[in-house]
Amino acid sequence: MDMTTPPFAPRVAQLQAIDLGKRVSTPGGDLVILDGIDLSVAAGESVAIVGASGSGKSTLLGLLAGLDAPTSGRVILDGHDLTRLDEDARAALRASRVGFVFQAFHLLPGLSAIENVMLPLELAGAQQPREQARAVLARVGLEQRLEHYPRQLSGGEQQRVAIARAFAGSPALLFADEPTGNLDQRTGERIIELMFGLNRERRTTLVLVTHDVRLAAPCDRTVELDAGRLIGNTVTAAAR
Repeated sequence: MDMTTPPFAPRVAQLQAIDLGKRVSTPGGDLVILDGIDLSVAAGESVAIVGASGSGKSTLLGLLAGLDAPTSGRVILDGHDLTRLDEDARAALRASRVGFVFQAFHLLPGLSAIENVMLPLELAGAQQPREQARAVLARVGLEQRLEHYPRQLSGGEQQRVAIARAFAGSPALLFADEPTGNLDQRTGERIIELMFGLNRERRTTLVLVTHDVRLAAPCDRTVELDAGRLIGNTVTAAAR
């Protein structure tokens, strides 16, 4: 079933890309990475972005999150036009509304698990960052590993710390870029179950990039990129 919108009650769009494009200059001329992307993601919806390697998935995620600026088009996040904000303003918006989970974990090696989760809470001015960090680490099953450093944790445990860090500030929107890419199949399945469990509990909007069909399957919708263009927009079985 291919549709332009999911078959459930309409919700106010929280994230929107309008005629989004990205080009980079090369010695051989301009290279088109994304071209004419139109995409709306409703509040509370989960969307998987899929496509072959080099199709522009991670570039699109970076533009939607305001980590990079498009060559053309606009990105509207919670009513804010990211293309009209400078980097400081985009960073402030991300800090207040957005969480990230990446394939490479991006934990600070000199900080313990609880300190890695506390850091963004402290930067955001949370009143009880240690208590909040402890609670979310317990939720991901790491209450016995609070003082362990990343080098003392397995890959799956490091990703759980990264997920705890992403959810600790109760973001309105979570971006995930191949979050199971560095994990074995069994550990990846546990991470998928955990991430979507937290997503359902907190009604966080989820936008993820993946080549893993297991990770895309629980999403409300899957959009497919090919050579920088959106070629498919499919409601998944999970949303039917």
